[in-house]
Amino acid sequence: MHFPSRRTAVAALAALGLLPALAGAQTFPDKPITFVVPFAAGTATDQIARALANGITAETKQAVVIDNRAGASGFIASQQVAKAAPDGYTVLITTNTTHAANEHLYKKLPYDPVKDFAPITGLGKGGQIMVVNPAFPAKTVGEFIALAKKEPGKYSFGSGSSSSRMAGELLQQMADIQLLHVPYKSNTLGVTDLLGGQINTMITDTATGLPQVKAGKLRALGMSSAKRSPLAPDVPTIAEAGVPGYEMGYWFAAYAPARTPPAVVKRLNELLVQAARSDAARTAFYEPTGTEVYTTTPEELGTFQSAESQKWGRIVKAANIQPE
Repeated sequence: MHFPSRRTAVAALAALGLLPALAGAQTFPDKPITFVVPFAAGTATDQIARALANGITAETKQAVVIDNRAGASGFIASQQVAKAAPDGYTVLITTNTTHAANEHLYKKLPYDPVKDFAPITGLGKGGQIMVVNPAFPAKTVGEFIALAKKEPGKYSFGSGSSSSRMAGELLQQMADIQLLHVPYKSNTLGVTDLLGGQINTMITDTATGLPQVKAGKLRALGMSSAKRSPLAPDVPTIAEAGVPGYEMGYWFAAYAPARTPPAVVKRLNELLVQAARSDAARTAFYEPTGTEVYTTTPEELGTFQSAESQKWGRIVKAANIQPE
């Protein structure tokens, strides 16, 4: 009689242990999925979450619930997902704020952006727009830099997000100028003060700044992205306009709780990539906001996140920003 070797028996048992996870992945999802969003309804992150949710519902016939957990720089939402059951039914739709910037801006995080999450896919990349009040004398990035160099510390820049803040810090570093930073709870609040003349400039997300430019209420000086936006082809990049090599955008990505079965992560990746690349999502979110579709494998997102975190860390250190 032939008896299997110990190694063969162990392998067989391991395979049997995987059967429940594999079976679950094959039927996933068989109930509603929750997308946890770290920002308020109406924000760009909320908009992309809703566009992707519609695509997944159309594909799977399962509802996707949007749970907006705004506040504390994304701490609340990130903690919620980190502690959720690792079954694929709770997904964090987030940005560089929670997964690249926060670890450098705060002394202690209530979550680990690497260990507590399983990367699923990148979702999109966006540029920002540098705007001033039409009454401000500078009409180009070069003219703005010249004014700032003449009177260091006189002119101010507002920010209502980590992306906006870092864009302003990077501009100061690369252009060798000194500006006064004025923080806001949101970019929209900063733009309100810019319209009123309380601050001199902002580098804000395109979705917030461009409508004001098109309405003639603000003047665009440059785009923070590496290439011009199709929504504003006449606006040069900041790199073109006087700061060679300048680039600072923002990105969206999806994460599951750590220890989510790889087969379930793979299925979520397939669903989200398909939704992001759909015509419906392009029409509903990507084209109106000037966001580039950016999808990845889970491994590629992990590598990208690591590189972004290092980049943000360098900017924070060079700006001598003390973690809160």
